[in-house]
Amino acid sequence: MKRVINFSAGPAGIPVEVLEQAQSEMLDWNGTGCSVMEVSHRGKEYDALHQETMSLFRELAGMGPEWKVLFTTGGASTQFLMLPMNMLGPGKSADYINTGNWSKAAIKEAKRFGTITRPADMELEGELFRSIPKQGDLKLNPAAEYVHYTSNNTIFGTEFHYTPDSKGKPLVADMSSDIFSRPAEFNKHSMVYAGAQKNLGPSGVTVVAIKDEFLAKAHDDLPTMMSYKVFADKDSMFNTPPCFSIYILNLVMKWLKRNGGLEGMGKVNEAKQRTLYGAIDGSKGYYTCPVDVDARSWMNVVFRLPSVELEEKFIKEAKAAGIVQIKGYRTVGGIRMSEYNAVTLDNIKTTVGFMDDFKSRNPA
Repeated sequence: MKRVINFSAGPAGIPVEVLEQAQSEMLDWNGTGCSVMEVSHRGKEYDALHQETMSLFRELAGMGPEWKVLFTTGGASTQFLMLPMNMLGPGKSADYINTGNWSKAAIKEAKRFGTITRPADMELEGELFRSIPKQGDLKLNPAAEYVHYTSNNTIFGTEFHYTPDSKGKPLVADMSSDIFSRPAEFNKHSMVYAGAQKNLGPSGVTVVAIKDEFLAKAHDDLPTMMSYKVFADKDSMFNTPPCFSIYILNLVMKWLKRNGGLEGMGKVNEAKQRTLYGAIDGSKGYYTCPVDVDARSWMNVVFRLPSVELEEKFIKEAKAAGIVQIKGYRTVGGIRMSEYNAVTLDNIKTTVGFMDDFKSRNPA
């Protein structure tokens, strides 16, 4: 068996140590004689895992007891509607900073439940989303119930490198593609959410962390499975949770702790992005990144080659070399390398070697 270098934007790679442990426990988890997928979610064995995973998440994020950790389904896309359904309504408004495809999707859903204003709209530049607004550019609505932003944009390769100042309003972040990639100012937020399938584990579970004071503002009269209060009151077990996905999430949290937590992960990811962008910038224009330097994502590195034909050849030869899932998003094209936590620095160095070799063999 040979593992490839997997740059998938999601579902993304999972640390090998985690996969190996899951493999070893597949038939007998925790001495139960069953897989974790086969035990009752009401049993003491699973309940202990469930509670431990919530605690591990709070510990890694530096969150105190005022935070509730919820395990929902439907990915971040369901949070696009669940958040405004809980917090908005007739006569209420929210601020949404528009920096990419998923910001637009969140805005589309939020409009169903209230008035949406945009403190900044990076699509108005007339180009593909290539930058992140500065704090001074944000035109916040004083009447907004909350301010929402997408911390990292998987498609266009941009990322917030600061925490927006919401001027006292609850701050909400979709952190699906950069959560736990380095330390973040979680406590400046009232809520963060993330689909697990980038840095936290497999698809199937979405983590929502919400402060009690923001949770208290949620509506009571909602469909049961759309209510944050129900999820909080029932510890995300009103119905059967995605047990296997939460189990893998638990193993990833422990892997992060063993590897220095978010501080340790941040050092590795800083070295990874510096190495890969260094290869792009040092190629004398052969590889070009369309994103403003101060907005470049550490997680999703996008770039172009001199021609579409060379890009297609690059993708084909990379796959033959064991470097896979690097084709840019279908509406954007080019190359995208998603260097989430499971991608190692050695993987990046190997990839840079391939890039240098390809350039030498394929002059523009």
